[in-house]
Formats: sequence, structure tokens, C-alpha cells
Amino acid sequence: MFTTRKSRAERTAAQAWDHLSAAMAAAGETARDAGKQAADAADRAGRGTRALADRTSTLADKTNRRSRKLATRVDKKSHKLAGKANKKSHELASRAGGAADEAWARANAAAGALAGHKPGRPWGLIAGVGLLGLAAGWVAASTARAALERQAENEELELAETAVVVTPTYEEKQQ
Repeated sequence: MFTTRKSRAERTAAQAWDHLSAAMAAAGETARDAGKQAADAADRAGRGTRALADRTSTLADKTNRRSRKLATRVDKKSHKLAGKANKKSHELASRAGGAADEAWARANAAAGALAGHKPGRPWGLIAGVGLLGLAAGWVAASTARAALERQAENEELELAETAVVVTPTYEEKQQ
């Protein structure tokens, strides 16, 4: 049984070798044929190269003349468009002056944050809020003082209305 497998393996190896050598031979023949065809194509290309070079030269001359004409047209149009764009950009810049300032401030703040700098305190805002608080406190104090004065006046009037006047008698005065 073991010898049968060995002979099968040997047969399989021999068949594989035959297939491999046949494939290598066929590949070699194919490579030779391809080389011959490439050499023939190169000969034909060499013959057609002179005619192709002449055609290419005339086409290059025509293209050069046309490109110069187009370049002058494009140059004129680009100058006109650049003038219009410049005018339009000045109009937009005048409209967006505040937005540009805001964008510049934000960009500087972002660059500072990326560099590790802490943003400055908004002293204007702090002073404004402080003044607003001071004004609100003054109004509240004035209102409270006026209310207390009115209350005191009302109590005084009430006492005056309900007060009983006691006059001392003659005898009491003598004593």
C-alpha cells in the first residue's frame, strides 16, 4: 500500500514536470515570436517617423500662430476682468469693513489661543456692567429713601388727626 502511494506520487511529479517543461517551452516560443513582431513594428515605425515628423512640425507652427492670437485676446479680456474685479472688491470691502475687523480680531484671538496666551480681560465690559450696577443701586436707594419719608409723613399726619390735646387746668398749673 505504501509503495503504491509512492509510485502515484512519483507519477504525479513526473506529469507535473512534463507540464512545466512544456509550458516553459511554449513561453519561450511565444517570447521569440513577440520579439520578432516588435522588431518588425519598429522597422515600420522607423519608416513612418520621417513623415510623422514633417506633419508634426507643420502642426506645431499652426498651433504656435493660433496660440499667440489667443494669448493676446486672453490678455485683453483678463485686464478688463481684473479691473472689474478690483472695483467690485473695493465696493465689497467698504461694505464689509466691520465684518473684516471682527474677523481680524477673531483670527488674532485664535492665534493667541493656539500659542497658549490667555485672552485679556474685557475691561470695557466690566466697567460698563459696574456702572450699570451703580446706577441701579442709586435708583433703588433713592426710591427706598423716598418711600420711607412718605411713610413717616403719613404716620405723622395720622398721629396729628388722632391726637387728643390735653390742656392742664389752672390748678395743675399752680402746683
